[in-house]
Amino acid sequence: MMKDLHPSILNLGDMLRKRGMLLGTAESCTGGLIAAALTDVSGSSGWFAGGVVAYANEIKEQVLGVPHDTLVTHGAVSGETVEAMVRGATRVLGVDCAVAVSGIAGPSGGTPEKPVGTVWLAACAGEALAVRRFVFSGNRDAVRLQTVAAAVQELTTLIEAQ
Repeated sequence: MMKDLHPSILNLGDMLRKRGMLLGTAESCTGGLIAAALTDVSGSSGWFAGGVVAYANEIKEQVLGVPHDTLVTHGAVSGETVEAMVRGATRVLGVDCAVAVSGIAGPSGGTPEKPVGTVWLAACAGEALAVRRFVFSGNRDAVRLQTVAAAVQELTTLIEAQ
């Protein structure tokens, strides 16, 4: 599936390069897969600055600046948390746009309110911000790969609007 994303990533990279924008990532449930997919294409060093894999809540707080109260009140898998993560990524990485994800890839960890496959994604480009909830199906790998594809699509949509 990662190779299937190459045309979409090349398109995203072209848009970023033309606008002189740098991209960063803040990843939890994908564990760096978004950054890996982006850097799998030649030339990505011209528009991708780097990423933070914030799997533990302490890293979300200490590195990305997610408020402790946000994590306690809303949980790591929430719109409020990924919004704080994406804002933290732009600040920490010094980038113009970013994407952040947190979710429950499974097979365990789901609840009735947040079943396995629940992923929250936030993307920002300049002043534009999108925060979305997805419920993906399939096993752990499928959920993570669908999250990567959704991140690329959401970033592309935001940057096209710039």
